[in-house]
Amino acid sequence: MSAHSHIDGQLPHEPEKATLEGRNKVLGFWLFLGGETVLFGTLFAAFLALRDQVGEGNPTANELFQLPIVAIATFILLTSSLTSVFAIQALHRNHVKPMIVWLIVTVALGAGFLGLEIYEFYHYVHEGHGFTTSAFSSSFYTLVGFHGAHVAFGVAWISILIAQTLRKGLNLVTAPKLYVAGLYWHFIDVVWVFIFTVVYLMGKVG
Repeated sequence: MSAHSHIDGQLPHEPEKATLEGRNKVLGFWLFLGGETVLFGTLFAAFLALRDQVGEGNPTANELFQLPIVAIATFILLTSSLTSVFAIQALHRNHVKPMIVWLIVTVALGAGFLGLEIYEFYHYVHEGHGFTTSAFSSSFYTLVGFHGAHVAFGVAWISILIAQTLRKGLNLVTAPKLYVAGLYWHFIDVVWVFIFTVVYLMGKVG
C-alpha cells in the first residue's frame, strides 16, 4: 500500500516517522530549528546590549510597556501551544476531524496574538517609540517583530496544511508535514517566553 493510500484508522503508530522520508523531514527540521535558535540568540544578545540606549527625551521600557496586554498575548500564545499538542495527539490516534479542529483553534489563537502585537506596536509608535527612534527601539522591533513574522508564517503554514489535509486526507505524506509544523509552533512559543521575560519583565523592573 502506498503512502497516499492510507486512510483514517489505517495509519501506523507515529505516522510522521513511519517512512525514511518522514524521518528525514523531522531530522532536517530539528537542524533547521537549531539554526533558528542561533539566530534568535544573536537578536537577544543585540537587544541586551542596546536596551539602555534609549536616547534623551524618548520613553524608556518601564514607561512604555503595558504588561496587561502582553500578558494576555502570552496567555493566548501558550494556549495555542496546548491546542497544537492536542492536534498532534489526535494525529497519533488517526483521528482526523479532532486534529483539524484543534489546528483551526491553534491558527485562530495565533491570529489573535498577532492582532494584539500589531495593536501594541501601533500604540508604541504613537508614544514616540518608532523603529529608528533609538538603538533600544531598533533592537526591540527587530527582535519582537522577527518573532511576530515567525508567528505569521506559522499561521499561514498550518492553514495551508489544514486545507491540504482536508483535500488529501491524513497519510504518510501529510503526517510528517503536520508534525514538523507542530514542532515549529512549539519553538516560537518557547522563544516568546524568553521575549516576555527578557524584554518585557526585565524592562519593567529595570
